[in-house]
Amino acid sequence: MGFLKLYGRVLWMLGSDRPMALGLVIAALGLAGLQFLEPVLFGRVVDLLSRSDRMETAALWSEATQLLVIWGVVGLAGIAGNVAVGLFADRMAHRNRLRVMHDYFQHVLALPLSFHGDTQSGRLMKIMLVGTDNLFGLWLGFFREHVITFVSLVVLLPLTMAMNWRLGLLLAALVVVFAVVSALVIRRTQEAQAKVEAFHSRLAGNAQDALSNVVVVQSFTRLNSEARLFGDIIRQVLDHQFPVLNWWAIVAVLTRAASTICVIAIFVFGTVLHVRGQATVGEIVSFMGFATLLIGRMEGAVGFVSHMVFVQPRIAELFSVLDARSSVPEAPDAQDIGRATGEVAFESVGFAYPGGPAILREVSFTARPGQTIALVGQTGAGKSTAMALLQRLWDPSEGRITLDGHDLRGITLESLRANIGVVFQESMLFSRTIRENLLVGRPGATQEEIETACREAQAHDFIIRQPQGYDTLVGERGANLSGGQRQRLAIARALIKNPPVLILDEATSALDAATEARVQKALAALMAGRTTFIIAHRLSTVREADEILVFDGGHVAERGPFATLVAQDGRFAELVRTQLAGGAVPAH
Repeated sequence: MGFLKLYGRVLWMLGSDRPMALGLVIAALGLAGLQFLEPVLFGRVVDLLSRSDRMETAALWSEATQLLVIWGVVGLAGIAGNVAVGLFADRMAHRNRLRVMHDYFQHVLALPLSFHGDTQSGRLMKIMLVGTDNLFGLWLGFFREHVITFVSLVVLLPLTMAMNWRLGLLLAALVVVFAVVSALVIRRTQEAQAKVEAFHSRLAGNAQDALSNVVVVQSFTRLNSEARLFGDIIRQVLDHQFPVLNWWAIVAVLTRAASTICVIAIFVFGTVLHVRGQATVGEIVSFMGFATLLIGRMEGAVGFVSHMVFVQPRIAELFSVLDARSSVPEAPDAQDIGRATGEVAFESVGFAYPGGPAILREVSFTARPGQTIALVGQTGAGKSTAMALLQRLWDPSEGRITLDGHDLRGITLESLRANIGVVFQESMLFSRTIRENLLVGRPGATQEEIETACREAQAHDFIIRQPQGYDTLVGERGANLSGGQRQRLAIARALIKNPPVLILDEATSALDAATEARVQKALAALMAGRTTFIIAHRLSTVREADEILVFDGGHVAERGPFATLVAQDGRFAELVRTQLAGGAVPAH
């Protein structure tokens, strides 16, 4: 995205505050006019004093008083205007920073798992915080200070030309020098600064990666290696950042030199014009004031432009995430189907990741309301992918999936996922209280409903033994609880949600035998009356399933009840024998 186009979008993002932004520009126009008047009035005072010996005292005092009163009013109006502009700009920038942060957060949460699988969460956090902070700085700096600079160029230069075009040309030349030097350096530093920002993003991603796996870092004595990797990225940041800083230091030197030369030139040239009778002393003084004012504004503008170059890659990153589109877009006419009865059908479903080989081929089956369907097979056979398609984390490449006869692509995502509960192999708890984790399933649940679900999930007893009961913090990812306790909370969470369709994704595979027995009781309560899909490697967990689908190479190779499949002596029977040899499946 081009430099000007990018910052045009930054201003356009003010949304409903765009009328206020326009008002601030108009206010800046007025302030620029007031700023022009001050050097003019100062010059008038000087001219008045220079001819005071030729004026009567009364006339001198009268004219001087008028000039001083006008000057005082202009000064007070400028102060009041600047305070008002500063307040409105500050509030507008704060309000829109938080709005963009909220929109970004909501957008990222809605992006599919394929996006999150390719993007580190630490990098996403860095993009959100740094990007919105820089938007805030640009909005605030531009509308509180620098819009007056750009308006002043439009207002001051024509007015100075009208006063004395010869001296006005010197100011115009100064503006041209500032603009040309800044444009050249922007062109030289844009790409280098983008590389710097890429290294900053790597820095945030690597830091989050190491911190989230701190147990592995410490257990495998990776402390020095991770610190060295972090240090290497820091060195690359500095190697690319210093040349950019050098270029902008050159800009500062050149613009300061140009400013000094311009002031001297105005003084010398003004003296020559005065001797020729082409400029008064007051005009020379006014132009010195204009030059000082314009130089201050231009130097501030160059600093602002250099800041824009530095933050451009960060804002471009923010926009790239905001522009990321979901691989499962919601149809404009998608409907809310309310609470489903729970009939699920796969009709000749095929799926392949973009550019990859086929993972599912011609998968067809129907699950009636209340039935339990087990999906078994070797790792990579397509079981989890089929259930990901049921949750519409992806859309099928071929065929369709229906819920109560509705194609999933015609149902709103919120309506679809409200009808599906999932208990994962990893319980995935938030670093919040037990109560807050349970209410994820249904925020409006009462305490009585929470406790009923926890009793059914075999969780109430261990919860009330916690230091603060239901208000106990579970730690990051439930670190303060055992594996079995976390899993029973996950089951209680699904019970509170009360969905008609349930997916158990290896829900007990990480538990020991004793804990698994307690969790199985909880699962039995959860499965009652629901259409349930069980993804399992432990075949002991699928004995009671109404139908078992044996996946092999992306298609359903066998199907039927447990006893029937064992009697067929096919792939399923081979899986059972393999686990029997390891003691994983009871003989009866």
